[in-house]
Amino acid sequence: MPDISVGAQTFDLIFHPTESIVYAGLLTGEVKAFGYDEQGQHDQRFTLKPSKRSCRGLAIDEQGDHIWSVGKGKSLCTIDTRTAQITNTRPAVHDAPINRVRYVSQHLLATGDDDGTVKLWDSRTPAEIRAYNHHFDFISDFLWLSDKRHLVVTSGDGTLSVLDIRSSKTTPLAQSEDQEDELLSAVAIKGGQKVVVGTQMGILSIFNRKSGWGDCVDRVPGHPHSIDTLSALPSSYPSSHSTILTGSSDGLIRVVQLLPTKLLGIVTDHGDYPVERIVIDRAGEGHWVGSVGHEDVLKLTDLKDIFEDEDEDDAEGEVSENADSENERPDVIVPEMVKEEKKKAEGWDTDEPESEGEPKSKKRKKKQTKVPLAKKREKKGKNQIVTDPSFFSGL
Repeated sequence: MPDISVGAQTFDLIFHPTESIVYAGLLTGEVKAFGYDEQGQHDQRFTLKPSKRSCRGLAIDEQGDHIWSVGKGKSLCTIDTRTAQITNTRPAVHDAPINRVRYVSQHLLATGDDDGTVKLWDSRTPAEIRAYNHHFDFISDFLWLSDKRHLVVTSGDGTLSVLDIRSSKTTPLAQSEDQEDELLSAVAIKGGQKVVVGTQMGILSIFNRKSGWGDCVDRVPGHPHSIDTLSALPSSYPSSHSTILTGSSDGLIRVVQLLPTKLLGIVTDHGDYPVERIVIDRAGEGHWVGSVGHEDVLKLTDLKDIFEDEDEDDAEGEVSENADSENERPDVIVPEMVKEEKKKAEGWDTDEPESEGEPKSKKRKKKQTKVPLAKKREKKGKNQIVTDPSFFSGL
């Protein structure tokens, strides 16, 4: 699908849970809606401006009837998607700019700001239900664990916390030790039993819920830059329980299998722009991957182009896993639209990570050394990143 031009830098995007509509939150404070179809055509549905300041986060309810937007203006705004109207604005609900918003369950929202404050809201009442102040740096992401009704919070202060929304206490149920790195994103794998956290230094930290939240049980290196966003694969894919999409500040969206750890391929490339957000349509069960970086476009990539091409190649004959030359590498791990950009991924696990003080908006540096993306390493240590093209053969 051609890139959707949104007219300004995009910070967040969400999909309608049942319809082919995507919403983008922009630097200008606008929220724009676009319709799309299976042929890759798109059209703009509406444009609203809930705030004069930037829109940093969006959330949508289970029916897709309401959107909540937050941002630098510190307000919480409600948009009715059916009428394309702003129906409610709660001004100055935080003392600092709001960085994230998450729809948790019916009528319940969570917001997190740059100072580390988390607030819970009932969409039907004007005041917050509870406020949590145990974090002291920006709230980077929320992860909802519905089986225990726990809200996992990641923060730039280097800790992860777990909130029990059923409790009236304003202290967390659990909080991890300092991980000595900014925690930027989170996603659940293994049926929700493990939580993967992306960090500023490009390491995936894995927490095991059965072992408690005190510290991660494993660390997976490999990304040359920060991991700003994570997404699970749709459950229809056989390896969805252990395979995730990672969005890095080097502009690449990767398919990574965990436990055992393997780099499986590249979904798309945002060039010199860091990837801010990855979302899959149809409430995470569709086949369109939406991604935004610091450019003024929204990319929609079809997962079918990645997974189904492997079946066609398997019918003609399998490519040797021990291929040594560039020509023998299986191109199916890279979509057609990014084949010319494959070499940008060849620095996997070769670059030094970005320093913590470097702004995320800076363009990524050119890599100094290159390692073929699909070439197996001779020695495989613990959590070593290797490529396994056979991952796609059963899909």
